[in-house]
Amino acid sequence: MPRRLDHLVVCVHDLEQAALDWRKLGFNLTPTGVHPFGTSNRLAQFADNFVELLAVTDDALVSPAAPGHFSFAAHNRDFLKRAEGMSMLVLHSTDAHADAARFRAERIGDYAPFDFGRDAVLPGGGTARVAFSLAFATDPAMPGIAFFTCQQRHPPELFWKPEYQRHANGAARVIEIVMSAEEPAAHRDFLERLMECPAELAPGRLTVGDSDNRITLLGPSELARRLPGLASSSSPSFRAARLAVVDLGATRRALESNSVSFAMIGGALLVPPVAPHGLALEFVEQEAN
Repeated sequence: MPRRLDHLVVCVHDLEQAALDWRKLGFNLTPTGVHPFGTSNRLAQFADNFVELLAVTDDALVSPAAPGHFSFAAHNRDFLKRAEGMSMLVLHSTDAHADAARFRAERIGDYAPFDFGRDAVLPGGGTARVAFSLAFATDPAMPGIAFFTCQQRHPPELFWKPEYQRHANGAARVIEIVMSAEEPAAHRDFLERLMECPAELAPGRLTVGDSDNRITLLGPSELARRLPGLASSSSPSFRAARLAVVDLGATRRALESNSVSFAMIGGALLVPPVAPHGLALEFVEQEAN
């Protein structure tokens, strides 16, 4: 069974401005979470995955990368020197330490697992301590972006809150991440090892994962077809997130009420990457499970 999408990291310069912009897109966000390594976040949480808006808020706490040690904060600080946008894709884990060992054996990530905790603000205003373990994977052929698995080491009810999962735009779940690459097939081996399932190849396209947990790589012509107006990039990059909604008409009305620009492309409601700070959003209708 392929890995499940856990969350995506959207790196921004100004966290509070990004939060205002994502609220305008119809997302409900968690209160600010502060990491002990110099970054802070706001989450758009769904039933079993989420979007993480992340900013570097205390550069003095950012530790440098070192052989065998991936620095989450340094990676995102360096990413922001180039642009805002999606910097990392995260997969669900039940044992990040075992993932780190597997990544090392598979030659896709020679990094020690990373354990940390932070305080999460609860809907009623109190706080709870939440803890995580991460295992990182990188590909030299995909410079500037990274992947990791995330294991939550606390009771689920401390993190997953229905109050945070109700969004005016009707977003229910991230179901697909769209990437661009000059030659999608060149990244097949890495992504198959990462997702633990075989990829499907078509002209100008590679997909890996199931219909609700998918990574899609598009070459320049396929990117132009699916995401019109987005410039191609010479280096692989994250370009869009596809989100399932139950009622696309309601999504449309929520965006129109906030004067958000969008286009209808092949049954998907497409918000260009400017408003979401560098990541295009595709909303598609999907029946509730």
